[in-house]
Amino acid sequence: MRLHRLTLRAFGPFAGTEHVDFDALSTAGLFLLHGATGAGKTSVLDAVCYALYGAVPGARQASRGRVRLRSDHAAPTDPTEVVLELTVGGRRLEITRRPEQSRPKRRGGGTTVDKAQTLLREYRTATGDWRALSRSHQEVGEEVRGLLGMSREQFCQVVLLPQGDFARFLRSGAEERAQLLGRLFDTSRFTAVEQRLADERATAQRALRSADEKLLALTQRMWQAVAEEDGRPAAGLLPPPEPTTGEAGLADAVLRWAAHAREHAAERAARGRVARSDAEAAHTAARQDLAELAETARRQRRHADALARAGVLADAAEERERLRQALARSRAAEQVVPLLRLRDDAADEHRAAEHAERDARAALPEPHRDAAAEHLTEAEHRARSRLGALAAARRAAERANRLTAELARLERQAEADETQLADAERWLADWPALQEQLRRRVADGQEAAADATRLTAELETARRRARAAAERDRLTGELDTAEAALLLAREAAATARDRWLDHRERRLLGIAAELAAHLTPGEPCGVCGSPDHPAPAGESADHVSRADEDRALAGHRAAEERREAAQRALDEVRRRRRSETEQAGDTSLPDLRADVERLSAELAAAERAAGQAGPARQALERAEREYNARLAARREAGDRVAAHTSRREALLAERDALAAEFDEPSPAGGGGGGVAERAEALARLADALAAAAAAVERAGAAADRAKEVDARLDDAVWRAGFHSAAEAAAALLPESRQREVLRRLDEWQGEERALAAEFADERLRAAAALPPVDLPVAEARAARAERLLRAADTRAAAADTAHRALTRLSREATAGARAVAPLRRRADRISRLATLTAGTSTENSRRMRLESYVLAARLEQVAAAAGVRLHRMSAGRYTLVHSDELATHGARSGLGLHVVDAWTGRERDTATLSGGETFSASLALALGLADVVAEEAGGTRLDTLFIDEGFGTLDEETLEEVLSVLDALRERDRSVGIVSHVAELRLRVPAQLEVVKHRHGSTLRHRV
Repeated sequence: MRLHRLTLRAFGPFAGTEHVDFDALSTAGLFLLHGATGAGKTSVLDAVCYALYGAVPGARQASRGRVRLRSDHAAPTDPTEVVLELTVGGRRLEITRRPEQSRPKRRGGGTTVDKAQTLLREYRTATGDWRALSRSHQEVGEEVRGLLGMSREQFCQVVLLPQGDFARFLRSGAEERAQLLGRLFDTSRFTAVEQRLADERATAQRALRSADEKLLALTQRMWQAVAEEDGRPAAGLLPPPEPTTGEAGLADAVLRWAAHAREHAAERAARGRVARSDAEAAHTAARQDLAELAETARRQRRHADALARAGVLADAAEERERLRQALARSRAAEQVVPLLRLRDDAADEHRAAEHAERDARAALPEPHRDAAAEHLTEAEHRARSRLGALAAARRAAERANRLTAELARLERQAEADETQLADAERWLADWPALQEQLRRRVADGQEAAADATRLTAELETARRRARAAAERDRLTGELDTAEAALLLAREAAATARDRWLDHRERRLLGIAAELAAHLTPGEPCGVCGSPDHPAPAGESADHVSRADEDRALAGHRAAEERREAAQRALDEVRRRRRSETEQAGDTSLPDLRADVERLSAELAAAERAAGQAGPARQALERAEREYNARLAARREAGDRVAAHTSRREALLAERDALAAEFDEPSPAGGGGGGVAERAEALARLADALAAAAAAVERAGAAADRAKEVDARLDDAVWRAGFHSAAEAAAALLPESRQREVLRRLDEWQGEERALAAEFADERLRAAAALPPVDLPVAEARAARAERLLRAADTRAAAADTAHRALTRLSREATAGARAVAPLRRRADRISRLATLTAGTSTENSRRMRLESYVLAARLEQVAAAAGVRLHRMSAGRYTLVHSDELATHGARSGLGLHVVDAWTGRERDTATLSGGETFSASLALALGLADVVAEEAGGTRLDTLFIDEGFGTLDEETLEEVLSVLDALRERDRSVGIVSHVAELRLRVPAQLEVVKHRHGSTLRHRV
């Protein structure tokens, strides 16, 4: 990688546009970058790093983020930009980067933010022009990292060569060195291997513990399976093995104990089966004895019960005979009872017929009341003949009456329809005006609703603008105060900075007097080493001490912090005022508030008007429905009026035709009155004559039936053996009583048969001859035998279950023991690898982790490359070597650095080097590290290097040696930039880039 040109614009301390011509500076191979403290020497290196990676070096990233990249001295319209032209990987590229920054708006007031920009171009030799490659931050970053082959941290470490870091690296311990080397050489994959092995070890250990725990759980289940019923351990059974997780002998111990437990369980199951067989035999015998005695006792109880029942049956003999006779007389009376009922019914019927006959005759006219039945029938026939002659006239009269009623109904309906028709005509005449009025009310409401919606949005906007205007006016006052405060803070910061720089310059001029104050006669000088001090410098009148300079520096920093705080406060006020102004515009606050009041009044009125739209729309809908109903009613009423008129005329004509019929005189001797009255009188007379004739006939028939039933009753009483019908009725028993008597007689008969069977049984008579049986004793013996059987069966079943469970668990334990073996071998193997790579294994005598081992190999390469340069810088005295000796107190080993002193032939720690020797060693280490990292990064050639400070600690001879080493880098076509304050270098290095600081920003000056 070779740098050609660098352009800075409004970057860091540089207010304007500055150019760095690395091609001109690199002509001599060695160039010097110098300038006053704080001028911006490091900012040039920051710009190179920012152009390549989009960020400044990590040590300055916290204080120089994307906002601090912009120069405080730059004009607001000048953009911050860095352009770097370089050759890398045989390609000439140009990288342009602009950070995110604020600038004034091109139109109106306030500022706007421009996003960060990146541009990558490549020079084409064939056409002699530049070709754009990408504008993407991500693509440009990936392209640059791919060409350089190193990260930003590696670039800052091997190209910028910060000497302070390597000095600390020389004196630091193994852990700090490991952190730096790990970032440079990216040993994360080896750390990942260590972590992976540690995770695999934990996983393997968990799997092994789980398998052992399962095996031990099986032993506990087997121990519980063979325990006694009360949970006590079985007699003669050894306890299971103790939990010894991780020991190889656990599986064998478990299997041996399982075999012992199976033997014990098998023996216990055999004993249980024998005991159960004996208990079953004893239980069978006891049950047989109990059954025989129970049967004998039952027969004895049956015989005694039969004797008692026979006595009860003998006592009831008289009652049985009485009930048998009563039942026989009742059955004989049942033949007479139907005729008694028939006689009573005939008598009732005869009395009713006589009463009906008297009533029918009373309804007849006087000439017919005492007539015989045949005369009554003849009179009925004559009346009905006369009634047939009046039937036609009667029908005509009835029809005429119905027509009259219908004509009246039609008249009423016609009047109601005409009234309804008139009402509909009046309402429909007013409909057009009503419809127009309601539609106008709906339209007004809808228009008011639209106005309300518009006014709501306008009112909200007006209120928001009024609030923004009030905040804008308030912030205008704060802006003047903040600008005044910033002006004062800037003046104070500039004054404090000038005072500090003046103090520092005066102290540097009088540093000799400050050093002379610490000289002791006879003691060597810390600068020249001489014990003689012939002319020590004295303090001048305006001498500035280190304490004075520190106080001035503290004042400068405090003033800068106050200036930055004031700047931030002003920017915040400007941002807020700009935001509020964008919302409020240029309208004054009173005008905006007047707009709010006006819009509020208009909105209230519009909302009130809009509220009438709903009721008006509902009223219009109701009116339209009523209009349609009125039209239909008018049409229907007209139709009904026409229909009623036509119907009325037809009915009047028909009634006039019928009047001639029923007004004619009645035939032959009809009385006066109308046809209907005469017909109704004849019909009543005919009906009365017919009823009377029928009543007379029914009365005669009822008398004849009563006589016949009396004769039949007397004959039945005589045949049944009773003296009278009353005696037969008294002997009749109710049906329920008959069923009860019959049931009792059947029970006594059944009891006789049952007792006969009982007394005929030989087994009952034999049992009755025996002594009484003592059944409770036999039952107690049988119950005890049953309890013994259940207990024996329970013990045998438990023993069998335990034996089967133990056999099954033993198979599981055998499978578990087989599964544990490979898990244990794998856990041991992975644990050995994990502890070996973690540096905790006893086999790892130097306690080196895998990452440390790899870093130690890299450090050995770095020490070999650095040792050659240190040997030359120290005139052959020192050589830097790698040390892998065992560290004490358990510290990390393998990352030690020693120097070999050729003058003494001894090897000692780098911490014993002096200040100048430490610089030479750290420079050699930096150059060696740059070579190794470049080789690790894919062999990228680093043609441009920068060395940042540290030369002030070298004496003249050592400085000459160091410069000769740096000159040797030029032989490999490299250019080295030295960043230093040392005045001696300005005489030795002719190619220079000077950073000149001013109050309004730094500038760059080339001296080639």
